[in-house]
Amino acid sequence: MDTFFDTEHLYRSYFKMAFPVVLGLVVTLVYNLADTFFIARTNDTDLIAGVSLCAPVFTALMAFGNIYGQGGSSLISRLLGRQDGESVRRVSSFCFYIALATGLVLAVLMTAFNRPLLLLLRADEDTLPHAFQYYIVLAVCAPIMVLSFIHSSLVRCEGMSTESMFGTVLGAVINIILDPILISAAGMGAMGAAVATVIGYFCSVLYFLRLLRKKSRCLSVRPSLCRVSGGELRQILGVGVTAALSNLMQSLCVIVLNQFLLPYGNDKIAAMGIVLKINMIAQLVLTGFAFGGVPLFGYLYGARLRDEMGKLVRFCLAFISALSLVLTALLCLFASPLMGAFVEDPAMIATGAEMLRWQAASTVFAGIVLLLTVLFQAMGKVGAAFVLSVSRQGLVFVAALLVCVKLFAYDGVLMGQAAADVLSALIALGLLACCNPMGRNSPGKPEL
Repeated sequence: MDTFFDTEHLYRSYFKMAFPVVLGLVVTLVYNLADTFFIARTNDTDLIAGVSLCAPVFTALMAFGNIYGQGGSSLISRLLGRQDGESVRRVSSFCFYIALATGLVLAVLMTAFNRPLLLLLRADEDTLPHAFQYYIVLAVCAPIMVLSFIHSSLVRCEGMSTESMFGTVLGAVINIILDPILISAAGMGAMGAAVATVIGYFCSVLYFLRLLRKKSRCLSVRPSLCRVSGGELRQILGVGVTAALSNLMQSLCVIVLNQFLLPYGNDKIAAMGIVLKINMIAQLVLTGFAFGGVPLFGYLYGARLRDEMGKLVRFCLAFISALSLVLTALLCLFASPLMGAFVEDPAMIATGAEMLRWQAASTVFAGIVLLLTVLFQAMGKVGAAFVLSVSRQGLVFVAALLVCVKLFAYDGVLMGQAAADVLSALIALGLLACCNPMGRNSPGKPEL
């Protein structure tokens, strides 16, 4: 079987994998910012808030895709370390078809229960019409959205990180072209933004299917290979569900945050919606460098190359911490101009700038949590990955938010994420010490 990674030059291999992931995720952010930019230019607060309220829907669909995309890629990376090509073909085919089936089920449920779900997202009589227009397009097209997150992860296991980036960029470019046409020229508003997004993701799905047929050496979508063992299914779901929990918890946290901001007005919700997308620039850069190492982490762990793994983990921790500090400085210094790129209202710019500085303050701790979460996922350490998946933007966040709000009222809403990041980073470092994946190289059969 082919060797997909140069383990003699770990740092070079890491950056070769990570840079395209970072670029792809930044382009994905542009994807989302394009919607926000064109909608914000309408200066309709209810329209901006309505689309912002639907952010958890997009994140939830991404989460279901990540169950099979990240869960599958973790297992496939370790199988490649074991040189087990036949199992790689079976697992990749299974991930594709189970994702398609999951998307179809979600489409039915989300369409049938659209009003209760929109009310759960805190849509009111002013924002509900706009939120529904955006939501219903995503709901009906859920299979496309879920599928789009599968092969962008799986192809990187073969070392095709650049090709993965191209698939993401293709969808983003199409979305950006269609946004002004559908939102403004065609007068479709929120629905136009959603339609542009779905068309972009559909084009990405078609690109990846063609890539597998033309270039992949071991991935497959053949229905006859769509089967996995019980142990493989537990690995896919164990790792994948923890990855999905990170996204679902993020959605929950947005809902909770909006609930705490609601008494202060829709303008605060609208400002936070923009702030979270701006802050996503830093988060996606860090996520890209974290996820860029997943295929390499899994390969090294599967092949029992622990010395090399320890060297790579220590380097990544130092690199991501330094990068986080730079991103924090940039976001804090340029908070007002960044807000001003989306809205013209001085009051909203000032409100958003304060929110953004609080969101950016703990970026270094968020980076540590991100890196160690994906490390545990790559190793198949389901328990540790689960704990981190429900901490930073989950249970720890909710607990920190409640305490901060109790102590500082509105300011506490803004500082809740920073407090959660610090606490979650301490938990992550403690779990790393307990798991100890950085011992000496182990002889014998590679691990699964």
